[in-house]
This record gives sequence, structure tokens and C-alpha cells, in this order.
Amino acid sequence: MTEPRTFWWKTAKIYELYVDAFAGTFAGLTERLPYFTSLGVDCLHILPHFPSPMIDDGYDIVDFRGVRAELGTLEDFERFVEEAHRQHIRVIIDFVLNHTSDQHPWFVEARRSRDNPKRDFYLWSDDASGLRDAINAFPDIKSHNWIPNPATDDFYFATFYPQQPDLNWDNDAVFDAMFANMEFWIQRGVDGFRLDAASHLIKREGTTSTSIPETHILLKRIRQRLAHTYPDVVLLSEACEDIETAKAYFGNGDECHMTYHFPHMANSWLALCDNDRAPLDAVIAQSAGIPENCAWATFLRNHDEINLATLNAEDRRRLIDFLDPKHAYLFNAGEATSMRIASVFNGDTKRICEAFELLYHTPGTPIMYYGDEIGMQNLPPEYLQIDSRHAVRGVFDWHAADAQSKEPASLLNQVARVIRNS
Repeated sequence: MTEPRTFWWKTAKIYELYVDAFAGTFAGLTERLPYFTSLGVDCLHILPHFPSPMIDDGYDIVDFRGVRAELGTLEDFERFVEEAHRQHIRVIIDFVLNHTSDQHPWFVEARRSRDNPKRDFYLWSDDASGLRDAINAFPDIKSHNWIPNPATDDFYFATFYPQQPDLNWDNDAVFDAMFANMEFWIQRGVDGFRLDAASHLIKREGTTSTSIPETHILLKRIRQRLAHTYPDVVLLSEACEDIETAKAYFGNGDECHMTYHFPHMANSWLALCDNDRAPLDAVIAQSAGIPENCAWATFLRNHDEINLATLNAEDRRRLIDFLDPKHAYLFNAGEATSMRIASVFNGDTKRICEAFELLYHTPGTPIMYYGDEIGMQNLPPEYLQIDSRHAVRGVFDWHAADAQSKEPASLLNQVARVIRNS
């Protein structure tokens, strides 16, 4: 496999953002590019920008080749990428491989009749009896993964929201169509893809349908196709797994270039809670030995809940009490919570900086979530419904950012120094 001489993703400083929450539009984001340089960031992860009914904040996609109208046009996106590259900033976009919106044209066709040509793009059951052991990712939102489809008197499979039918990756036509969608964005300059819900892609009876061997075969196939023509394009997998299971997403350097390090994240919070780095240092030691062309993606939080599934039950309960003592933002039946860093520490600048020091001075490629560098806090719980993750997706406070940029001792400038010195 042909690889680039240097592996830029191993030294990148990544910043994750929603275009609308951060800058309104792609044109607005283009104007804000100097902010990232001043912060020390050299790669942006753009959360879903595709046309969507926004049931799941854009992860329910109706057009994999478009830009949501309120964010601008495809030409605006292209100008943004071009200018980002001119300013030495790379761009990774979110890419949802596992499912579409139920309003996507493929599913609109598939659900009409049992003999529709797009029927086999999705997973169906006459009696909702299959895949009983598969993970229900959103038990607070739905009781079952099989969702009724009255038009054909049967059920379709949805791991996440009911309005997000899972794609059938055993169908080669799905592979070809989705890879063509990836190529569409590569041709518009993107430097990589965050592969949403990568661990869930292939389903098999008698398994949890997460991180099974067939999923790795699929990801290797995608990587092989990419590497032939686009060797610099990076794949970042989302798979909340223990260290050894997560390592499998690197393959032999022939699968994903990066994978999120959920055990590192959870044990970073334990270290901050207990003022004891020993468990985190053990995790770091266990994380060694990955292929030379790969890197762990490290983070303290992102656009989702703080997922603590890699911890034991006692540490998970203790940590949730530390992160969210009023249990105001619990998620997934209380097994996780949605919290911004500043909300955890009640705006204590010293503690927030301590958290960033931990992130940027441990091995891996660090990812910051927008607004954490200026101390943005959770939205009030009374604004939420079932999905507490919305609490960490507020509008970026540019007034606070501008004010802090002028104060040498501000949180923003302290965080920038942490990044520059890492």
C-alpha cells in the first residue's frame, strides 16, 4: 500500500465544531479562520453539514452530496476548504456510514414496497425477531431497534433514532454508492473523514453487532480503495471500545489512520476527579504498539455525551457524580452524562486549564470541542427534552472570545499557550 512520507495526522491539533453554532455559515467560518491559527489549531473537524431534517442534529442525512441551505452553498464550502488550505489548516468532515435519514431518497423508495430496487439498501424483518443481541444505542429514545413500516407490514432496523434506518453494508451497491459519496468530497478538497458509528456497520445474528470481524474487513476495503488514489486522506473511526478492541481499528496500518481513545478520555476524567494519574498512565502504557502510520485521537469531550462505557460500574457511578452532581444531564438510562468542561468545574479557570494540560501533554492527536477554550457552559436543563446531548451544542460566544483575546491571563490565552507548548 502506498503511503505518504509523513503522517500529518500524528501531529495535528484538531478542533471540532458545528458550522451554524460556531460561525453561522461556511462563508462566516471562512472569515473566522484566523481564530484557529491564533489558537494553535491546524485541522478542523466539521460536524454534519449535509441536508437533514435535523432529528439528530444532522446525523440523519437526506443528501450525502449537499450542504444544508442555512449553512450556504456547495460553492461556499469549496471556498472555505480552499482558504483553509491556504492558511495551512486541514479539513475533516463527518461522514455517516451506518445509516441515512428516513427521508433520504433511497429509503423513501425502499419503504414503499417489498420489491423496490432500493429495498436491499436497508435491513428488514417480518416479525422484528432478528438481531436480538444487537446494541440499542438510544434506549432513552426507543425501546427496540426494529421500527414498524406500515406500507410493507414489516420492520426496518435502526440502531440510533427511529428516523435513522441502518444501511445494509453486505450489499455491494451500498459500498459503491457510499464510496462515490466520499470521492465527491475528496474532489472538493477534504483531507479526511470521521467515520461515525464505525463499530456498528455490519450486523450478525448472535452478536452485539459491534466491532465484529466483518466490520474490520469492510473498513480495510474502504481504506484500500482510498489508498490507491488518495493516500493522504485520513479515516478517523468512532468506536467506544476497550483498548485492545479499539486497536483492531488500526489493523496492520491498513484500516483507519486514527481511532478515538475512549479509555483515555474516561481515565483522564478519573485522574481529574481523584487527583491521581496512575490509572491514566496505565492506559497510556497499554496503548503503545500501534502501527507507525496510526495515532490515537484523544479528547476530553465532544458533541456527544461523556461516554464512560469502558469503565467499571463503580468508577462510572462515581465519575458521573463528579461530572454531574445534580444528575441534570444524564444520558442512556444514567450510564453517561452530557457536560461541558467549564460546567464540570463551575467555571474554575485553573481546573479547566489543568484538564487541557492533561489532554495536550499525553500521547495522541488531541481534539478540542468548540467553545471549551472560552469556558462555554451547558445550556440550562429546562431547555432540553429526552436527548441531553443538546446541552453541549450551544451557539459559540464570540463576545466572550473577543474579550478574552485581549486579556493575557484569560482562559482562551492560557489554553492557546497550552496548545502551542505541546
